[in-house]
Amino acid sequence: MSLEIKEALQNFSKVKVLIVGDVMLDRYWWGSMTRISPEAPVPIVNLEKESFIIGGAANVAANIKGLGATPFLVGVIGDDLNGDIFINVLESAKISAKNLVRVSKRPTTVKTRIIAHHQQISRIDLESTEFLTTDEDEKVWQNCLELLNKVDIVIISDYSKGLLSDNLLLRLITTANLSDKKILVDPKGKNYLKYKNSTLLTPNQKEAFEASNKFQVENAGEWLMNKLSLESLLITQGEDGMTIFQKKKSPIQLNAMARHVYDVTGAGDTVIATLATALAAGCDLRNAAIVANVAAGCVVEEVGTTSIDFESLRKEFIS
Repeated sequence: MSLEIKEALQNFSKVKVLIVGDVMLDRYWWGSMTRISPEAPVPIVNLEKESFIIGGAANVAANIKGLGATPFLVGVIGDDLNGDIFINVLESAKISAKNLVRVSKRPTTVKTRIIAHHQQISRIDLESTEFLTTDEDEKVWQNCLELLNKVDIVIISDYSKGLLSDNLLLRLITTANLSDKKILVDPKGKNYLKYKNSTLLTPNQKEAFEASNKFQVENAGEWLMNKLSLESLLITQGEDGMTIFQKKKSPIQLNAMARHVYDVTGAGDTVIATLATALAAGCDLRNAAIVANVAAGCVVEEVGTTSIDFESLRKEFIS
C-alpha cells in the first residue's frame, strides 16, 4: 500500500460529501418456487419474507457512510407510504433524510425484485421519469446551495428519473467549479453535454460507447474528454477493470479485483462513492481509482445491492 493511500484511509472519517441524485427503494420479495401456474406458463413463488434496501443515489450515500465519511443526500421522494418506508430505511442506515424533498402526486421510485432459490425471477418498477416542476426544482436547488459550502466534494448520481434537469445540473456544476469543489458524475442516457465542465465522469463501457458513438475504450474516452471539457474520466469495464483518462496524460488501465462475481448491482455506486471519498481524503486520481477498484471488487462478491464498509476495504490493503 502506498503512503498516500495509507494516509488517505486515515482521513476518510473527516470527509463530507454532497450526493445529489435519483433515490429509490429496493424491495426484495424472497420465496420458493415449486410449480408452474395453471393460469399461464409462469412460476408460482411462495412469498416467505420481504426486505428493503435504499438504492440509486441513496446507495451512493450508504457507501459514503460505510466508508466512515459523512454523506449529505439531496433527492426527491413521493408523499406516499413508500416514501415513509424509504425514510425509515435511510435513517436506520444513519443517513439524514432532512434534505429530501417530498413531492405530492409523484410516486417514490420502487424496484421490487422477486427472488426464488437465490435467483431473480422478475422485477416490478414503480416510478415517474417526468421532470420536476419549476417550484420543485427550486426547492431541490436551495437544499443543494445550503450544503455546498459544508462539503468537500460533490457527487451527481443520475438514474434518469426526472430530478437532474439541465437547469439543476448547470447550476450545480457551475457553482461547484466557482467554489473550487470537485464534482463527480455517474451519468445516464446518451446526451452527456449536460455534464459539460464537471470534474470527472464514471460511465461504464456500454454507456461510454453509446454517448460517444465510438466503440473502442480509448477512442470513446478521448472523444468524451474533449467534447465535455472534462478534467478526467473513468470508464468501468466489468471483468476488464477500468481505464482512467486525464488531460495531457496517457490512459491508465487497472485490472478488475473481484475474485468471485455474484452480483454487479450497485457496483457503480461503490466506485463513485469510494473515488470521491479517496480524492477528498488526499489521493491523486490514480490512487483513488485503485481504492475504488478494490472496493468494487468487494461488493460484487455479495448478492444484492451492497455497500462497502471501511474495515473490509482497509483489510484488503493490509492483507
